[in-house]
Amino acid sequence: MNGINGWFTSAHSSQSAALMSLDAVQVFRRLLRMPSLMISAKTGKHKEFEVALQKLRGEDADVSHEAAEIQDYIATLDQLPKAKMLDLFQRRYSRSVIIGVGLMVCQQFGGINGVCFYVSSIFEQAGFSSSIGTITYAILQVVVTGIGAAIMDKAGRKPLILISASGLVLGCVLTAISFFLKVNGWALGAVATLAVTGILVYIGSFSIGMGAVPWVVMSEIFPINIKGQAGSLATLVNWFGAWLCSYTFNFLMSWSSYGTFILYAAINGLAIVFVVFVVPETKGKTLEQIQAAINK
Repeated sequence: MNGINGWFTSAHSSQSAALMSLDAVQVFRRLLRMPSLMISAKTGKHKEFEVALQKLRGEDADVSHEAAEIQDYIATLDQLPKAKMLDLFQRRYSRSVIIGVGLMVCQQFGGINGVCFYVSSIFEQAGFSSSIGTITYAILQVVVTGIGAAIMDKAGRKPLILISASGLVLGCVLTAISFFLKVNGWALGAVATLAVTGILVYIGSFSIGMGAVPWVVMSEIFPINIKGQAGSLATLVNWFGAWLCSYTFNFLMSWSSYGTFILYAAINGLAIVFVVFVVPETKGKTLEQIQAAINK
């Protein structure tokens, strides 16, 4: 088992590297310019600020409107009282915090890191080639992640999360059925097909919505004076969930292979309910409109 885990850790690292390298050069070049841009804007060096912004957007871009917006944003932010972590629990911020943290809980506790880190052993337990399954899994994740990024602003945040969570439920159910059949010795010829289909549906569904959209929504729902503290809290919950899911996956699989995926299906089902009734659509809306939708 350690050999399998070690082999897959290497494969998963390569997969993650492939994902991050899609726009790595462009992102890195922009990040190099961001510190000087924001420092210039905050210290009143307007000429340096405009030069940095022009380099970031390109020589032919008209940056005057964006420059004015950034300056207004910084001026407004400086006038606001400095928020503390305890301020997040005030009633006026509670719904925003519940949405941001809740989406991170939905993202991580639906089983993604358990599936990612142990996908090789999942395929082997189902009687399918781990190498073919893992390669297919990685290719699908890269392709669907790109598609999700391309259509996010057209489809909207909420519909993508709902489609994603519904696919996660379906993927978990198919995988659970596969392991249930194997445990009971029924229809063994269908076990591998169901397991592979379930895992691929699961990762494809996660990649198109639940993987990235909660981070986008989180960046849009918090008032500007608590963005730093609220974002830190949501990120802490996210990483705790990632650790807990990874840590408990082997124990859950030892308890019941099909029961593990039924549990994940139930959690993703609850995520659908949470998104339908609590999470607002943020696409194309200003912070004021989003806050009005949250607090109505």
